[in-house]
Amino acid sequence: MTDKAVLILSGGMDSTTMLYEYKDSIAVAINFNYGSNHNKREAECARIHCKALGIELVEIDLAFIHQYFKSSLLSGADAIPDADYAEENLKSTVVPFRNGIMLSIAAGIAESRGLKTVMMANHSGDHAIYPDCTSRFVNAMDAAIQAGTYAPVKLTAPYTGLTKADIAKRGKKLGIDYSLTYSCYRGGTNHCGTCATCRERRQSLLEAGIDDTTIYLV
Repeated sequence: MTDKAVLILSGGMDSTTMLYEYKDSIAVAINFNYGSNHNKREAECARIHCKALGIELVEIDLAFIHQYFKSSLLSGADAIPDADYAEENLKSTVVPFRNGIMLSIAAGIAESRGLKTVMMANHSGDHAIYPDCTSRFVNAMDAAIQAGTYAPVKLTAPYTGLTKADIAKRGKKLGIDYSLTYSCYRGGTNHCGTCATCRERRQSLLEAGIDDTTIYLV
């Protein structure tokens, strides 16, 4: 076993920040294609940053999620509500147990490669909407992964208590170009500017004092 980690990397702001902050500890990043509206755009960003840092990127297809699971994230741009991040109607964007599935695969890859840690980049703003981003979930999955691996493999989620603005401030210090990340739930060529993740992206970059060069439609 080595001290290196596996990181789940979407290509969004949070996991990209974690990639740079912990680059010396990350052996491999995994990007999952589960058929969401924004998967393609995020994956493009993940490739750019892994190439820049010389970190291996593994891309895994989870097409069964799009086929069998129900979520507005899987149903096209028109299904995404215009809402602030904490609003009740945003629950339509939940992809059931998505992080549990991804973490299970990441744990298997970590154990197969002799790596000690799996990392995920959830943050405090996720907690109200997404049950598989809460500290309760992280602790339970950590226990399950350790119990289910010989080594054992540990799950870490160092951004769990941070806001997205806190993460952006770390990224600013690291010199991350956030224009090479993607957030919009609608998945268009340009960010829509009105969905929850666009609104949160704008606000976090503003609070972090970062010049937001993202092109928004609205």
